[in-house]
Amino acid sequence: MNLNARRRLHSMEYQADYLRIKYRDRRVVDFGVNERGGLEAGLHLARICLGDAGQVSLIPGDQRLPQLVQVLTDQPGLACMGSQYGGWQVKSDDFFAIGSGPIRLKRGNEKVLDRYDWRHADSKFGVLVLESDKLPDDALCQSIADQAGLSFENTLVCVAATKSLAGTLQIVARSVEATMHKLFELDVDLEKVTSGHGLAPLPPVAKDDLTAIGRTNDAILYCGNVTLWVDMTDDEINELGPQVPSSSSSEHGKSFEELFKACGGDFYKMDPMLFSAARIRFISNQTGNSFVFGETNEQMVYESWSR
Repeated sequence: MNLNARRRLHSMEYQADYLRIKYRDRRVVDFGVNERGGLEAGLHLARICLGDAGQVSLIPGDQRLPQLVQVLTDQPGLACMGSQYGGWQVKSDDFFAIGSGPIRLKRGNEKVLDRYDWRHADSKFGVLVLESDKLPDDALCQSIADQAGLSFENTLVCVAATKSLAGTLQIVARSVEATMHKLFELDVDLEKVTSGHGLAPLPPVAKDDLTAIGRTNDAILYCGNVTLWVDMTDDEINELGPQVPSSSSSEHGKSFEELFKACGGDFYKMDPMLFSAARIRFISNQTGNSFVFGETNEQMVYESWSR
């Protein structure tokens, strides 16, 4: 997955001007910090987050929610929780960002990776994606490489501010990942989920990262629609289903920005039961029956967008 993500990045280098991204010494790629980036850059960035083990596209919605970010994968555990999930807190004295991407499979040191033995310890390359309004310097890039057991030259870091268009899109492309994370928190065997498809509305770009964090997460929590194909019986699905949508959290009904501020801007202090799509459809591979849990709330999204 790191090799596939690296190949994608290298092929994009020839289109950097068109994509409005910039390669710094071929190691740090600016998708939306000092560069403008855009929709196509965001689609590429979302696929890199998935370790290129899924597809991401922008499809038409309706007049109220004009654009929808669509993601699909036949490797939902590995692609979403092994790569796309923001499981690495990257920090130094003057830098902090949530890190995702297939480099996590090389680094390890996370509960979900150890539980499923999703380690790619023999990988010679690593690709990391950071949500930040600041580019990492060489010293931090060296630290990232050292922690992952990689050489400086073989470590690639992609960066986009949340308020950028590419950053906004890649976060909204996490509807399946958010739901897989919820299943992990519920101690469900993620390998029982064989395919995933998700849709969530693309918000307008925000004036600052805090507003952007609120808009992007509200898009999934209140208007995300996810379908999962699972190796489960109908009874197992009916028992599990009500616990999965974001509405199962006691914090549901409040804006993400409000909750984020209340936790001091720390994702890891928030209720883990909140992170999921609004509406979940399970399809049993054993019976062919489907079951829907939760419902969307467009009004919450409109209010989020108006802030």
